[in-house]
Amino acid sequence: MKRTTPLRAAIAALLLTVGLGAAQAGVAGAAPLPEPPAAPSASAGLIDAMSRDLGLTAAEAEERLNAEKAAVAVEAAARRSAGAAYGGSWFDPASGRLVVAVTDRAEEAEVRALGADTRLVRHSAAALDRAKARLDALHAPAGVAGWHVDPRTNSVVVDVARSERQTPAVRSFVDRARAGGPITVAETAQAPRTYAAGTVGGDPYYTGNVRCSIGFSVYGGFVTAGHCGRAGAAVRGWDGSAMGTFQGSSFPGDDYAYVSIHSGWWTVPVVLGWGTIPDQLVRGSAEAPVGSSICRSGSTTNWRCGTVLAKNETVNYSQGAVYQMTKTSVCAEGGDSGGSFLSGDQAQGVTSGGWGNCSSGGETWFQPINEILGRYGLRLHTA
Repeated sequence: MKRTTPLRAAIAALLLTVGLGAAQAGVAGAAPLPEPPAAPSASAGLIDAMSRDLGLTAAEAEERLNAEKAAVAVEAAARRSAGAAYGGSWFDPASGRLVVAVTDRAEEAEVRALGADTRLVRHSAAALDRAKARLDALHAPAGVAGWHVDPRTNSVVVDVARSERQTPAVRSFVDRARAGGPITVAETAQAPRTYAAGTVGGDPYYTGNVRCSIGFSVYGGFVTAGHCGRAGAAVRGWDGSAMGTFQGSSFPGDDYAYVSIHSGWWTVPVVLGWGTIPDQLVRGSAEAPVGSSICRSGSTTNWRCGTVLAKNETVNYSQGAVYQMTKTSVCAEGGDSGGSFLSGDQAQGVTSGGWGNCSSGGETWFQPINEILGRYGLRLHTA
């Protein structure tokens, strides 16, 4: 893929590192090299971005990244251990540990032995998922921003726009929602919208008169947001040249798409830092728990960080509902649609939409990456 000098430098550095390692390993009888100093778990640029957006010191950001990486592994084991008693989980930044909700006190000791804290709750994750599915079958009015299962409140949270909360349509929807299970109503400043934008020169890709952002490289192309283009639509690159074609796209219902690329472009396991931080290597797609720090790269507001607020949320855009989204406290603006969400070096998803901006703040949703890969049978390009 045609790219700018910082990206080429990142790739060259990666190849040089591999080449030097191979060369040193092949020198017969060479004296052993001294042990290098321990490398930090993240680049200085990523630490700086987390410090700016999350109010952390450099040491706190480093410590949090390490704790979140450990929590990812604990979460999978805790889910298996708790079985039908599993009530959801989240990362607690204050303790640096994963918290696992369980409906059966008998399961607490085994889950704690894995390295997690526990909380006894009434409703299992499966029961909450069923309650949310009943809401998904309803038609929501414009004043309802969305809904999601929240393990911390052990309920399905329905977000409504503050100015619309007392309207008859919103009140009627909330009443029907409460009849289907444990519901908590929360206010949000605004209803969400998608983040596509009109054509602006020098940005990553265009389709028609819309500018969006590349999500992640996959072998054969890249993934992005579905509302940015329909299947068959031609894509132009940042320099205006023919880049590829939308091979698949889904919106609303989902918000994801796959773009195949033409010869002359190639894929790399890199997310752009836009000069704010060094370009980031992508090493996998392990899903971060609720409460984890997360950062986003987009062609308008570049590199921004925040935390994961909720998973499996139904977002009620004006074009229709989109399901199984992840909500974050990261800001975004027009043109950021389709861009990359990362937690550490793990791909999380592609930017869909939200409310607010990067001057006054807001919230942004992303479509999880693993769902996209599975839908189109794609393989993420990793370092």
